[in-house]
Amino acid sequence: MQNTVAVEEPQNLSGLGNVVPEGYSYYNKKVTPGLLFNLPGACLKWYYLYPPEKEISRKQTIEAKAFLEAEVKTGRLVLNGELGFIILHRAGDYILLLVTTWRHTNEMWESVYIKNITQPESFVPIKSEDDHKGTYCVWELGIVWHERNSWVRFIESGRDEQAKITYLNDLFSGMI
Repeated sequence: MQNTVAVEEPQNLSGLGNVVPEGYSYYNKKVTPGLLFNLPGACLKWYYLYPPEKEISRKQTIEAKAFLEAEVKTGRLVLNGELGFIILHRAGDYILLLVTTWRHTNEMWESVYIKNITQPESFVPIKSEDDHKGTYCVWELGIVWHERNSWVRFIESGRDEQAKITYLNDLFSGMI
């Protein structure tokens, strides 16, 4: 049960929260799990997130995996004995590649890359110029919520080999 607490009513909301353009409508995207992705220093679940009519191609998947392998090999992405998950997210003309690992017992650490699918260039890291930066969108949060619950079950377990296998096989799929 969720409790609500009465707070003082703001004086003027007309200039706040106006980030949704006129005419925008939310739509569902599809989540499908892929095969586990093993990198030196990590074993990661793999998720595809896309509008049902615009699936992510095999070629795009191969490119994303090769990119991550190169990032690890060159030391630009450092993974050290980690479990976590990847979201390959089709967003219009872009594909986002979100690499999330669990660190310090209960923290999600993330590296985010983007690729314009209309351009030949590969993925590039998304960097922020200030401390207030984007995290997950409404669709990605469905996967993140599932992964949060899956990780809590893992840390409440004996955290042995079987618990790790159970975590890695606990996957989300469906419309979101």
